[in-house]
Amino acid sequence: MSFPLLTATAVLPAVGAIVTAAVPAARRTAAKWLALVFSLATLVLAAVVVVRFEPGGARYQLTESHAWISDFGVRYELGVDGIGVALLALTALLIPFVILAGWHDADPLEEVNPNRRWRPTQGFFALILMVEAMVILSFEATDVFLFYILFEAMLIPMYFLIGGFGDRAHAGGDEAAATQRSYAAVKFLLYNLVGGLIMLAAVIGLYVVAGSFSLSEIAEARANGSLSIATDTERWLFLGFFFAFAVKAPLWPLHTWLPNAMGEATAPVAVLITAVVDKVGTFAMLRFCLQLFPEASKWATPVILVLALISIVYGALLAVGQRDMKRLIAYASISHFGFIIMGIFAMTSQGQSGATLYMVNHGISTAALMLVAGFLITRRGSRLIADYGGVQKVAPVLAGTFLIGGLATLSLPGLSPFVSEFLVLVGTFSRYPVIGIIATIGIVLAALYVLVLYQRTMTGPVKAEVRTMPDLRVRELVVITPLIALLLFLGVYPKPLTEIVNPAVEHTLSDVQQTDPKPEVEAAP
Repeated sequence: MSFPLLTATAVLPAVGAIVTAAVPAARRTAAKWLALVFSLATLVLAAVVVVRFEPGGARYQLTESHAWISDFGVRYELGVDGIGVALLALTALLIPFVILAGWHDADPLEEVNPNRRWRPTQGFFALILMVEAMVILSFEATDVFLFYILFEAMLIPMYFLIGGFGDRAHAGGDEAAATQRSYAAVKFLLYNLVGGLIMLAAVIGLYVVAGSFSLSEIAEARANGSLSIATDTERWLFLGFFFAFAVKAPLWPLHTWLPNAMGEATAPVAVLITAVVDKVGTFAMLRFCLQLFPEASKWATPVILVLALISIVYGALLAVGQRDMKRLIAYASISHFGFIIMGIFAMTSQGQSGATLYMVNHGISTAALMLVAGFLITRRGSRLIADYGGVQKVAPVLAGTFLIGGLATLSLPGLSPFVSEFLVLVGTFSRYPVIGIIATIGIVLAALYVLVLYQRTMTGPVKAEVRTMPDLRVRELVVITPLIALLLFLGVYPKPLTEIVNPAVEHTLSDVQQTDPKPEVEAAP
């Protein structure tokens, strides 16, 4: 029996979560180092998955399949395609940086009784590792019911990370901060639970008509003609799945939980939300919506493209008007997710390759910008943009990394998000030119909100409150430097990612029976 590599990539952080949580209350530093070691070990396993994955091989590789709940046809089935590998690697890569960036975020404000059962620091890092385990396994699951369980279960640790370990830079005092954190956590949970419950009905409906939860079995049955789903039934099932994924993505108008959650969470947890957890929604659109319901996906495409376009422009417009730094980044992410969803449903190879690259590159760029913003907020104790000014004169390295993160967010050529956005726009324009043209408004607005943010915080006269602000420390440089290096490397040389992703995109387009539109060329006279 071969080594269950995919299972190991999820079990390792789960074990790390248990071990970290069990560390005595007085040994906070030991708990931090344990969490970091387990996250790095998971990164090593993820690297092995990437190395062993063959882009030109079978659609799903490193597969595992075991009986689980036999009476209901539920199996423990895992497998990764190129899209899953890319997002698995992104998750494993970001978690060590999230842990390092949040090194002191859960330290108690006063000394904790060593005999207390509640260990805030240990709990914080254990929850991060548990989220990592569930997200990684969701990228590997090829059984619909298994995926659903993970899709819902990851909400629990995220709820406690948002509500129990919120941002301490809150202008309203401790009581107001606790109220806002609680509101944000409950809103996050309720929105996603409603989406999950609707998806559960669709999962049950899928089993009724298909007799299986296995992606491979359903695909085989469709290929040999033994499974035929009525058009209306398929459309209703599609809507049940898509609604849940659109909430998590988040797509307008189901997005309103995200600014609250990211604003009230610590910066590392905000990265966990938008760069890791939310990617499960867009990933699932590719793996489940398009593969299971090809006809319904094409039927819903015009409406979804309009919603994605609204997300792009609406998110960017609200980002321009924000006074809170973290909420600005949250609304920018809503705009970026609009680009991702637009690329998926453009139904072209460029659009879907660009959307997958966008998921990876958005994760890296948002992590860089949000973590530097978190370091800035920790120093000043405020999230309000108006409370800053002249930071580049007292902390030039911090200002420089902040600028690079911002330029990546606006997709500057030479940085990795540019490649993604360009492919999405080209892929969309080739089939839906009007949508592609209007979407470019988001690019212009991105330049506006990023550059205005930098101008107001980093340039101008030095405000009295920032005169003694220290520059980035060694731990913070260790967090930011690799992310910036990746933004530069993948901006210049995206081939390692495209080689992994493109074959999976071809399979997805084959599922929906779509080919790239041929360019219209006038014949020579």
